[in-house]
Amino acid sequence: MSKPWRLASFIPLCLALLLLSPVAYATADNRQGFGFNGSVSGFPTGAVTLTGGGAYDRTVADNLSGGFVNAAGGFSCTADVSQGPLSLSVNPDDPGKCLAGQGVRWDTAQLLHDTKFKCTGAASEVAQTATTSATTVVLEADFYRAGDGNDESFRAKMIVSGTDLPGHASQNIWVEGVGCGNAIVNFSR
Repeated sequence: MSKPWRLASFIPLCLALLLLSPVAYATADNRQGFGFNGSVSGFPTGAVTLTGGGAYDRTVADNLSGGFVNAAGGFSCTADVSQGPLSLSVNPDDPGKCLAGQGVRWDTAQLLHDTKFKCTGAASEVAQTATTSATTVVLEADFYRAGDGNDESFRAKMIVSGTDLPGHASQNIWVEGVGCGNAIVNFSR
């Protein structure tokens, strides 16, 4: 025998789920997927190759920081990096810069609203700004060398864009302290 109070207790729960459903769908509609494969250089020393992808909330451009992101991939230093974040490890057990042949993977520490960047690091180069949108993602990423397990070796900002970076024709990816480059990039919704 069913008690009426049990059925009545489910009605508010059902109403709450119905009211929240559009919010869940709207959030999912803001997710943007991306994938890429390319190389970066331009600063006085260093070069890296990067591949990867993931998904993020493209409406982060409306916020000051944070937001959903789940992205990762592979990376390798193809020339020693002697400036910027990849020149000094944040891991005390694995000090030093990223040397040619080092590097295994990267993952995302945070989705960023925007960042200023330079492709060559020259004092005369005017800094540009890239902003997260439906065709550009600005990330703070952790980079790992072999043997570090879950302890990152470096933390640096990066940009992946489906179009040319502001002020830089034919360049659509960037790593802080290394430079800009060209990549095969795909964004999808």
